[in-house]
Amino acid sequence: MPKYVLWGRYCDNVLEKRAPYRQAHLDRLAQLKETGTLITLGPTQDLTKVFGVYEAENEAAVRRLVEEDPYWQNGIWTEYEVMEWIQAF
Repeated sequence: MPKYVLWGRYCDNVLEKRAPYRQAHLDRLAQLKETGTLITLGPTQDLTKVFGVYEAENEAAVRRLVEEDPYWQNGIWTEYEVMEWIQAF
């Protein structure tokens, strides 16, 4: 199954704004990880961007997963880009 890289951007004041949605976000990520759909996901050190790797049937499926996330739905992630990734190693 293809792998996809996600790059996204966080809102300003992310630490404050994410608080009400964080547990739902983390619970959802744990479910996706358990099913093998999510390989990894996390913020950059400066908390301005998010990086993730998904394994899914197609790009549309990854976009659905991103847009169903509480962080996207509540404006914590403000934009994102998904690209198919060829894992060389």
